[in-house]
Amino acid sequence: MVKNILWCVMFSSRNLSTRQATLIGLFAPVCWGMSVSLVRGIAEGFGMAQGQFFLYCVATACVFLIVRLPNIKKMDRRYLWIGIPTANLSSLSFCLAIFTSSGGAQTMEVGMVNYLWPSLTILFAVLFNKVRTRWWLYPGLLVAISGIVLILSGDKGFSLIEFAGRFAQNPISYIFALMAAVTWAGYSSMTRAWGGTSNPTTIIFAIDTVIFGILWLCGIGSEPVTASANGLLSVVLGGFAVGMAYAAWTLGMSRGSITVLAAASYFTPVLSCVFATFWINAQLDSGFWSGVALVVAGSLLCWDATGRGMKAKSSKKETP
Repeated sequence: MVKNILWCVMFSSRNLSTRQATLIGLFAPVCWGMSVSLVRGIAEGFGMAQGQFFLYCVATACVFLIVRLPNIKKMDRRYLWIGIPTANLSSLSFCLAIFTSSGGAQTMEVGMVNYLWPSLTILFAVLFNKVRTRWWLYPGLLVAISGIVLILSGDKGFSLIEFAGRFAQNPISYIFALMAAVTWAGYSSMTRAWGGTSNPTTIIFAIDTVIFGILWLCGIGSEPVTASANGLLSVVLGGFAVGMAYAAWTLGMSRGSITVLAAASYFTPVLSCVFATFWINAQLDSGFWSGVALVVAGSLLCWDATGRGMKAKSSKKETP
């Protein structure tokens, strides 16, 4: 399967069907699920800016081998000058959100804010990409978001009062997280509208590498600890996972079903928790499985609310 996905991403033709592009895009949440624990291992081994610099170095090399460089002359200028910087801003905002958060509870809450991006992606698809939907899309979004909150909160539960208190003490972290969510959803919408057959992932990662290299040189980020074998392995595997995720997601957003991919993205924290049990020996509590049930239910509602519209729209396009 991975071999077929790599082949499609590398040599995808203009005749790639919506179904095929969606299936390739579904590979992104799987990679993102693995990358969460890997990025954590990188941060522990090298520090925030230094670790991200090494990660994107590997990711850029992997993506270059997979999708090469796009033909800039054939790219939509709006995508080149607005879409690509938006993707870079999303990466930087998320890292700054994690770096500026104080304490484990706030870090988890920042993660909740960041996971608004699948909902925002669907919302932007409806508002800006003219994707048809049914009324139960919005209850589905609320159910899926509730599942994310439950998964990230764990057995301790989520306290709105404590959340408000931490937000008042350190609002910048939450603002960065929200910025990351909005910009990533925006990039996904721009990819659909302006991307065409171009896949600018190599350019995006090269710019990210430069940005984090500058932050490292400026001394921004926590001091790295002694590099370990686990940290080095995390750089290699994390770079491949992040690179494949971006390449597959961009292809899926440009030619697949935006709403199906966005709904499937709710499973990213689910997959990250499952992978964490193997990579960093994390324990899955009862709150996790309850959250999974809500994510599944909400995602199915989102899929059903938008799937019919996408089929109707595709049928009209295929009619001669």
